[in-house]
Amino acid sequence: MDTVTTTTRRFWLMGALMLPLAAMAAAPQGIKMEVWKDPSCGCCKDWIAVMKKAGFSVQVFETGNNGMRAQMGLSTQLGSCHTARVAGYVVEGHVPAREIHRLLREKPDAIGLTVPGMKVGSPGMDGPIYKGRKDPYQVLLVRRDGSTSVYQKYA
Repeated sequence: MDTVTTTTRRFWLMGALMLPLAAMAAAPQGIKMEVWKDPSCGCCKDWIAVMKKAGFSVQVFETGNNGMRAQMGLSTQLGSCHTARVAGYVVEGHVPAREIHRLLREKPDAIGLTVPGMKVGSPGMDGPIYKGRKDPYQVLLVRRDGSTSVYQKYA
């Protein structure tokens, strides 16, 4: 084998070995999300799994969410079973990841998003126990003055 062929093979072999490392370095680490929930809430765990799959890096606090919801300035009327904080915004309840990503892109002057209550068919409330049932619901944008507007409708 000549020197050129050996050098070329080594070059391609080293490149092939380095490719996985380059891919790991380029992969996003995930947007940090903190979630407060009750330790025994199964639908919260399911919603968190959806968020992780959508690329969020989730830290969970099993302390309930009433205190954090109040601290973030969200009224109890807009509440649900878990409260998240992402990039300074509150995300209350079973908000789809798509709308959270949209919120982070658009950066509105708002407290955040909420899906009040526990809407069947929303992320985390869509498991086999519900047998495919999907109730219509709305994702609300919560402004700093506490008023809301429909951010997205799901039928």
